[in-house]
Amino acid sequence: MLILFGTKGYLYQLAILTLVCGRCGNPAAHTLRKRVTKFTLFFVPLFPISTKYATQCTFCGAENKVNAQEAEQLQAQAAAGGGQSGQVYGGQAPQQPYQH
Repeated sequence: MLILFGTKGYLYQLAILTLVCGRCGNPAAHTLRKRVTKFTLFFVPLFPISTKYATQCTFCGAENKVNAQEAEQLQAQAAAGGGQSGQVYGGQAPQQPYQH
């Protein structure tokens, strides 16, 4: 009997915010992303085993990890118009996540 199992990653873009980058110092757009790794059985994703959040500067590409609480605060800030763009793309579950 052969059992195929593994993992598959999904990348969700939660929001775009205007923040000052800690690396380049420019006030630039930053994407708030959620990376979910799911356990798969026979290539069918079953349940999440890891969830990580990060922001990425669109000017220099620097990526900073954030915890779930900080990600919620940033997402709420984007929804309330705290960033200059104030646009939230896809909420918690976008229609088509990026897969790697």
